[in-house]
Amino acid sequence: MIGLLNELIFSRAPSPTRGAREESERSIALQGHRVDYKLVRRRGRRGVGLKVDGTGMTVAVSLSTSVADVEEMIGKNAAWVLKKLDEWSHRKVVPQTWQTGAALSFMGEPLTLMVDISADTTRRRPHVEQLMGHLFVRARSDAAAVIEGAVVDWYKKQALPHFAQRAFFFARLHGLTPPRVFLSSANGRWGSCNSRREVRFSWRLIKARPALVDYVVCHELAHLRHMNHSSAFWKEVERMCSDYRALKAELDAHDHKFRAF
Repeated sequence: MIGLLNELIFSRAPSPTRGAREESERSIALQGHRVDYKLVRRRGRRGVGLKVDGTGMTVAVSLSTSVADVEEMIGKNAAWVLKKLDEWSHRKVVPQTWQTGAALSFMGEPLTLMVDISADTTRRRPHVEQLMGHLFVRARSDAAAVIEGAVVDWYKKQALPHFAQRAFFFARLHGLTPPRVFLSSANGRWGSCNSRREVRFSWRLIKARPALVDYVVCHELAHLRHMNHSSAFWKEVERMCSDYRALKAELDAHDHKFRAF
């Protein structure tokens, strides 16, 4: 019945010429609940990736993976899927506003946005300055896109040196060659590490308090020794960050607060 339901609801015929990426909206019945999800097919994808976040459930597979295999995997993980969907239903992301008085977060501390429209025609770019719990943005326009762009640029400028410094500190502390550190704009994962010893952190992580940032840094550095999530990997994380379990739980519980923009 699961397979029949999935084929009948919200299915979309594939393109006659298969490209590098295909997306379709589908639906499945899990333990008496109808669950909508996005099926994303990518050329070169290996395995089946299942993600549940504030946007719902997304399943990523290769172009050749059958819907039957997708449904079988979802069915085997039905309890986990329903649990995560319920958790996310209580973790609504509040849309960010971009006028004076709007609340922001930086390294775990609240900031109040202050927008100042400048009549200086020689100033082409907005000027952003943090001062006494406020983030002042002086710009020629108060358009939301302008203010958001200026604030995001400011966050990125603060994020990269902080992440790089913490990665250098923990790498040296634990006998690792410091990796190259980059920023990412990922909104679904806080960090990543590859075999070229490149570590990337989402700039949004700078909104979290320093201890949470350090946990993510240690997590990615542990991948320099174990490019997996084996028990040996988690032992390495614990060696670098002894209270990682509590920090990971805190980040998982509150990370939606950092994804509004």
